[in-house]
Amino acid sequence: MTNSNSEVVRVANLEKRFGAFVAVDKITFSVNRGEIFGFLGPNGSGKSTTIRMLCGILMPTAGEGVVAGHDIFKEAEAIKQSIGYMSQKFSLYEDLTPFENIRFYLGVYSVPPEQWSERIAWVLAMTQLEDVRDRLTRELPPGWRQRLALGCALLHKPDILFLDEPTSGVDPITRQHFWDFIRRLSQEGITVFVTTHYMDEARNCGRIIMINEGRIVATGSPADIIASACPNRPDADLNDAFIALMSRESSPGNG
Repeated sequence: MTNSNSEVVRVANLEKRFGAFVAVDKITFSVNRGEIFGFLGPNGSGKSTTIRMLCGILMPTAGEGVVAGHDIFKEAEAIKQSIGYMSQKFSLYEDLTPFENIRFYLGVYSVPPEQWSERIAWVLAMTQLEDVRDRLTRELPPGWRQRLALGCALLHKPDILFLDEPTSGVDPITRQHFWDFIRRLSQEGITVFVTTHYMDEARNCGRIIMINEGRIVATGSPADIIASACPNRPDADLNDAFIALMSRESSPGNG
């Protein structure tokens, strides 16, 4: 399986089973370089399972996949070094300071030591955390911890960034600032793959996939999906389209 030069993620018939339970059911899609790509679905739909397979954390059951030029079956460790990943659950060390967390992850990502000073200064400036670099991370507000986690995921300057429910539990203003930052990253050529269940956030994505019960139910730009799911609703938004698609999928005869 090969990627075109513009594709940084490509999967075909990707499947993940846990015993008899099918969490991800033979999905096929690709993500282009530099785009903000949204992966939407209700809780339990297969979003996090998919992103964990793409990040080399979880071994797929079947199918094919390439991420950042690496096979998801054979090169999981190479994928981990080639991407940035921000998990749904805050994963940094709360008993360390931002400076200490950054220094730790420089080692995790095997950044050459001669680059550490520059990268530390870059991340602290980018996340606007210079003034709290020596405070314990657990003392920081949730939005600040989120910025720190995102900064650590970018320390090795990956070409693709995976964000799993990155704004869960933060206030609307912080969410807006977060997305402003994501758009700047995209403009610099970084591909952003984001899972979310906030429909207003999905409008920031150039292209989205909606998934339910492990299967893709819609793909396209937000405007195209709204028009297709709600053809007689000129006032419809992405939330209306999401509800319509999920209801259609769960109706009798669609199982």
